Amino acid sequence: MKTKIIFTLTILLTQIVFSQGKSRADRFFEKGDYINAAIQYEEELNQKGYTKHILNHITTSYYNTYQFRKAYRYLKILTSGKFYDKDKSYDNTYNFMMFHVLSALGEYEKSINYLSLYKTNLGIEGYNTSSAISVIEDFKLKEDDYTIKRARFNSEASEFGAVKKGDTLYFTTDRNPNSLLDKNYKWTHRPFLDIYKVNVGKNNIPTSEVEALSKEINSKLHEGNFCFTADGTTMYLSRSNSEKGKKKFDSIRRNAIHLYKSIKENGKWSSPQKLAFNNVNYSIEHPALSEDGSKLYFSSDMPGGYGSFDIYYVDVSEDDTYGEPVNLGSVINTENREQFPFISTAGNLFFSSNGHLGLGMMDIFVSEKQETDFATPINLGAPINSSYDDFSLTYYNETDGFFASNRKKMSDDIYSFSQVGNIFPREYRARFEIKDYATDNYIANSNAVLYDNDNKKIYESQLDTIASFDLQIFPGRYNFKASAEGYKTRTKPLVIKEKEEETYVIYLDREINKEKEEDVSITEEDRRVYDRVKINDSVRIKEITRINDSDSSSKKKEIEKIKLRNVLLADKDGPPVIEKNGKLYFDMPPIYFDYDKWNIRADSKKVLDKLALKLERYKTVYIKIASHTDSRGTDSYNQVLSTKRAESTRNYLALVGYVNARRMQFVGFGESEPLIDCDSKVCTEEDHQTNRRSEFEIIKY
Repeated sequence: MKTKIIFTLTILLTQIVFSQGKSRADRFFEKGDYINAAIQYEEELNQKGYTKHILNHITTSYYNTYQFRKAYRYLKILTSGKFYDKDKSYDNTYNFMMFHVLSALGEYEKSINYLSLYKTNLGIEGYNTSSAISVIEDFKLKEDDYTIKRARFNSEASEFGAVKKGDTLYFTTDRNPNSLLDKNYKWTHRPFLDIYKVNVGKNNIPTSEVEALSKEINSKLHEGNFCFTADGTTMYLSRSNSEKGKKKFDSIRRNAIHLYKSIKENGKWSSPQKLAFNNVNYSIEHPALSEDGSKLYFSSDMPGGYGSFDIYYVDVSEDDTYGEPVNLGSVINTENREQFPFISTAGNLFFSSNGHLGLGMMDIFVSEKQETDFATPINLGAPINSSYDDFSLTYYNETDGFFASNRKKMSDDIYSFSQVGNIFPREYRARFEIKDYATDNYIANSNAVLYDNDNKKIYESQLDTIASFDLQIFPGRYNFKASAEGYKTRTKPLVIKEKEEETYVIYLDREINKEKEEDVSITEEDRRVYDRVKINDSVRIKEITRINDSDSSSKKKEIEKIKLRNVLLADKDGPPVIEKNGKLYFDMPPIYFDYDKWNIRADSKKVLDKLALKLERYKTVYIKIASHTDSRGTDSYNQVLSTKRAESTRNYLALVGYVNARRMQFVGFGESEPLIDCDSKVCTEEDHQTNRRSEFEIIKY
């Protein structure tokens, strides 16, 4: 997202003015050339060691260029005080930076501790880390409200800020300079941003070459986020503050971003004109119009706001004059950054923020339009949001639009989306049942209690012969407790889906009657047979076949079982069967899941299809699907996530592979059985992928 940061003009740290001579690294840093600054600071570290000054700047340089593992390496040293200076204090901003870096690396449980420290140092007491983790986990466990796809017109450069008008798609990019003599932007080592367009057809597939707008719009400096009036004849755009093609600076040599307006006449755009409420001392950027054009929303770091950048609006009069900027208030704005506003046809506000709790870096939020203001923002969740920067969302009809993200590479890409769910919470009708594990029958006169995620009781009743009840309930995490005479009490964590008439079942096991259990004994002959089956297969069959034919059909079944076991181990058509620790498993290639998701990926479907075919050949084989997660997230979250993954695997085999669901059990182990220990280190993505796995044990044949 580094190319869009020029529209924030906010560096997390105040640049230090040194009384003594500056190093080469310092000069690069002060000019905003963080790529070269990081290289030079690495050399200085080798010469001078870990000083606070170098650590401050090298972490900022790597952070601003999205090299998060390198940033973490030095942030860890800085925040732990393991540097040479006697004064071990450091700027609070680095706690916020560490929160972002750890979030981007997927270590959000660790990251929340730094967010809490950051809040405490700001005087915000009592920040609840457990609640924050729970909120983040809910973002990840909710059903997807969107489907997304990377746009075809992306390049190796950065693209963002897509706006569709008719069959033309406009966007911002740094892909090409105006001429070979044009300078590059120091921060990115890329050309300055310009506005481009491309004609698109069905599914937003390009039908023309991508081309830049005229030089009336695109200058030698930055042109960025923009919007159009409903009739498409007026464009509001963000642009570097300049006069006669030259930058204008404030008193501390900062070139702010201002809002300009251009009119389309006879198919050509006029030279953009500055809006009257711009000010040389601060930025006003990211324009968005209300549906009727009466309000112009934008982001600004003007004095008097809540934090770095806030969202404001001005009234637009019929005579093209503008009212005074109005801050949207503390419900929307935080002590950090709120940017990239967009107003839907229903009047709802979409925007990006790194101040509201999210999945990491900048997330996209929506605030529902109320009579006089906007409601508390809602995080759109995955797949719109990721642990990286997600921003500049726009709709072009009721359900479809675009947003940008740097989740796949250091530069930004545009993604198209379709909204498939309800983004604002609503209640769904759900059914809850209590059944016997062995018989699958309802347990009459059982007791049911349902708790919300805060352990507040929301339903309690003794059920009749049909042990079930229906509720209108919001999606989210709950705990379902069931008990009955003669059964073991059980509490099951549930994730209520955004789906009508979904059924949630809790199964109870009968309590073991100790007196009856003692009466059951194994005959001497049965024990001899049991001892024999522990010998290797070939000997087993010979021994058992000598048993008198009068020893019942159970012994014949044992013979058939041993034969089938040998056949399974020998059959290499499809996933082979192997033996581990006395148990049989299908030796499967990895069943991959995207981080924090449980959907069966396309590459894993092919693997499961082959397993389904083999299970079709061996109809007496029953399996247990065990799913394991990596260590990122809490134990309870990973337990739920692994169970959902195991369940989705079972469901795919049943619904797509036509394997009888009763032949398959599923269980989630969460992070309890890792192959690689990540508690004592920040594991690589490959390490985490190794721990994210599924196992297929044969439990009956």
